[in-house]
Amino acid sequence: MKYIIFGSEGFIGSHFKSYIEDNGLGEVIEYDIRKSLDFDVRKEIQIEGEFSEEDIIINLAAVHTTPGHPDYEYFETNIRGAENVCRFAEKKGIRNIVFTSSIAPYGASEDVKTELTLPTPNTPYGISKLVAENILKIWQAKSNSRKLLILRPGVVFGKGENGNFTRLYNALSKGMFFYPGRKDTIKGCIYVKDLVSFTFTLLSTFPKGVRLYNFTYAPPFNIKQIVYSICKVTGVKEPFLMVNGNFLKLSAFIIGALGGKRVGIHPDRVKKLMISTNVSGQKLFDELDGKYEFGLEGGIRDWFKDCGSQGLY
Repeated sequence: MKYIIFGSEGFIGSHFKSYIEDNGLGEVIEYDIRKSLDFDVRKEIQIEGEFSEEDIIINLAAVHTTPGHPDYEYFETNIRGAENVCRFAEKKGIRNIVFTSSIAPYGASEDVKTELTLPTPNTPYGISKLVAENILKIWQAKSNSRKLLILRPGVVFGKGENGNFTRLYNALSKGMFFYPGRKDTIKGCIYVKDLVSFTFTLLSTFPKGVRLYNFTYAPPFNIKQIVYSICKVTGVKEPFLMVNGNFLKLSAFIIGALGGKRVGIHPDRVKKLMISTNVSGQKLFDELDGKYEFGLEGGIRDWFKDCGSQGLY
C-alpha cells in the first residue's frame, strides 16, 4: 500500500511518515514544497508511478499560522490545494483521503462545539478550511466507494511543533508567563502521536463514506491544567500571577512594534489565550472507548523524553 502525504515535511506530516515507516504499513510518497518547489499543491499534482484504489492520501498541506500571512494565501493554498488533491485522486483512481482540517471553522466563542455545531468561521484560515472540507465532500459524493476522514484538531503538541505549547513552555521556563485575566480558558488539545495513531484506528472502522471528528481530548483541559501538567513534567516553576488581559495585549503590541513579533510576541496570541477553544472530543473519546495511548500529561512526558535535555521544541 502507498501513502501519499501532502505536507510531509511539516510537524504533523513528519509524525505520520515516522508512524507508517516504523510500523511497516507501506510505502510513503512525500510531497512538500519544502522538499522541492515542484511539489506545490497550488499547481497541478504530478506524481509518477502506479497507484491502486486502496492507497491512501493524507492531505496536510496548508497555510495555517495565524497571525502570519496575508488573507489571500490561506485561500490560495488551502482551497486550490484541496481542488488539486481531488483531481490527483480522480486521475489515479485513489479512493481514500484523510484531510486534516481545523477547529477554526467553528469560529471563536466560549460555547461548546461538537461535530454537529454549525460552522461560523470568522478568519480567512477558518473559512478556507471549511471550503476545503466541502470540496473533499463533493469528491467523495461522486462515488459511494470512496472514503473521506476529516480531522478537526485542536492545539496539537509534540516534538517539532514550535507553536503554542512550545511558546508556552519557553515563557514558563523563563518565568515570563502570566495568566491573561483568567485561568479557566479551555484549550482543546491533543498530542501528535495520539492524533496519528487515532487516525489509523478510525480508518479501519468504516469502509466508505465520510467521517468527521474533533481531535481533542475529552473532557477538555483549561489553561491552568495545561500549565500545571507542563510544570509537573518538566520541573519548571508553576506560575500563579494573573495580569489584566488588556494590559498584556497592550504590552504585546508595544513589544511587537519593537521587534518582538520575530520571537512570537503578538497581541493576537495574547487574545487567543483569553478565548476558549471549547471543542468537544467526546465523539472521538467514545469511538476509542476512552482509551488514549498518551493523553495530556503522558503526551507532554513523552515529548519531553523525545527532546532529551533540550526542553521542549
